[in-house]
Amino acid sequence: MTPARRRAIFRRLQAANPTPTTELEHASGFELLVAVMLSAHTTDKSVNSATRKLFAVANTPAAIVKLGINGVKPYIRSVGLYNTKAKNLVGLARQILERHAGEVPAERESLEALPGVGRKTASIILNMVFGQSEVGVDTHIFRVANRTGLAPGNTPREVEDALVATTPEQYLKDAHHWLLLHGRYVCTARLPACPKCIIKDLCEYPDKTPPSAIKRSDAPVAHRQRKRAPRLM
Repeated sequence: MTPARRRAIFRRLQAANPTPTTELEHASGFELLVAVMLSAHTTDKSVNSATRKLFAVANTPAAIVKLGINGVKPYIRSVGLYNTKAKNLVGLARQILERHAGEVPAERESLEALPGVGRKTASIILNMVFGQSEVGVDTHIFRVANRTGLAPGNTPREVEDALVATTPEQYLKDAHHWLLLHGRYVCTARLPACPKCIIKDLCEYPDKTPPSAIKRSDAPVAHRQRKRAPRLM
C-alpha cells in the first residue's frame, strides 16, 4: 500500500470519528486496566455489565485485594473465564500495591509482569492512560490491517510492528481505536459491509462484499436503519 493511500484511509477514519475511544466504561487508569484485562475472550458489553457492579464496591487496588478472589467472583461471573480472571485480578491489584505504591505502572515491562496482562493490554494502557503511541492488536485490528493492506502480517506482533512503522505520526495515537471500531462495526469476520464502508475505494481487499449480499452481512452498520424524513402535510 502506498503512503498516500494509507494516509487517505486514516484521514477518512478521523473525519468520521475525530475523538475515538474505548467502549469499556472506566473512570480511572486502574479501572481501565481491570476492564481491559477482563475483556479477553468476551464482549465489552459483558465487561461493562460486570464492572458497573464491581466498581461500585471496589475500584482501587486496595479494595480489590480486600474483596479477595471469592469476593470478586460474583461480580464478574458473567465474564468468560471468570475463575481465572478473578485470581488474576486480585493478584494484579496486590502487585500494584506492593511494587508500585498503588499506582498503575507506566512501563511496559512492569505492566506485562502483572497477572493477566499481556502485550495487547499493556499497549492499550500505555496508549490511553499514558498517552503513548502504541497499538494493541486484537482480532478486529488483525483482520482489518490484513484485509485492507494497511499492515499485513501473520501474527499480532507483525501487524503491530507494521502499523507502528507505517502509520503517519499524526494518526498513530488513535489508530488502535479507529481500526478496532471499524472491525467491530463494518469490517466484520463473516461478511464485511463493504458497500457501506467509507474506505471501500481505498481498501485492497480483493473479495469485497457486493451490494446484492449486504443484507447477509453480520456487520452492525449493514442493518442500521436510516431515519425517515418527516412527512410534510
